[in-house]
Amino acid sequence: MAVQVVQLFDPADFLARAEPLLLADEARHNLILGLAGTLRDHPHVYRESALWLVERAGTVVGAALRTPPHNLVVARGSDDAVDALARAIEGPLPGVVGAVPEVDRFVAAWGARAEPRAHQGIYELSAVVPPSRPAPGRPRAATHADRPLLLEWWRAFAVEALDEPAPDEGAIARNVDHRLAEPMGGIALWEDGGRPVSAVGFGSPTPTGVRIGPVYTSPEARGRGYASALTAHVSARQLAAGRRFCFLYTNLANPTSNKIYVDIGYERVCDSVEYLFV
Repeated sequence: MAVQVVQLFDPADFLARAEPLLLADEARHNLILGLAGTLRDHPHVYRESALWLVERAGTVVGAALRTPPHNLVVARGSDDAVDALARAIEGPLPGVVGAVPEVDRFVAAWGARAEPRAHQGIYELSAVVPPSRPAPGRPRAATHADRPLLLEWWRAFAVEALDEPAPDEGAIARNVDHRLAEPMGGIALWEDGGRPVSAVGFGSPTPTGVRIGPVYTSPEARGRGYASALTAHVSARQLAAGRRFCFLYTNLANPTSNKIYVDIGYERVCDSVEYLFV
């Protein structure tokens, strides 16, 4: 039976219809679930959005979402559903992100030349393993007084981890401001000697989980266990608050960060690729 692509404009409707597909693998779909939930619960965060479902005989077999100017996010679905999305979505698209193999399938069906910008692992945690090496200092919640430092660190993270030589200053400011404005999410800092040395963001919740990141430690403070201690602290706090899972993305080209997360209990679920169309 043929599939049909439907474009929606109500995030609540999108989630109600897509959740059976997306929650079958919540970790894999944490990005699209978190974005759709933010669109539903905090519509002021994104200026625009576009949502698509692919249905076969009344059953959702594919989904995609975009918050311009950001890339399309594609969910796992049947091969013909992913192909149908590529035919139905009107371009131009700057790029697409999703788990493997569905993102590769979409790129092939889209037909434009694409270059991978980031190869990432999607990780899931349900119980924290305390770091074997305690870090000096203590955690605290970030406040608006920390905003200048956070803007600086978020820019550095975009350059180092996301390979963005000229980060979007407006997008960075909106991200920091939204995270500082509860209840959408938050940012925790690790202090040593009275000064912040590391930051961990959290937010974009899914029905039973929450995404952790970005994780950033100032260059002169690296190698002392601050990121491990703070990520473990934030993850444990989220689980204690009622989340069943914490999710995060790691750069697969950085074995150090991958080992840090595995050591505190994160398990690799699948791989994800972000492609840019050129």
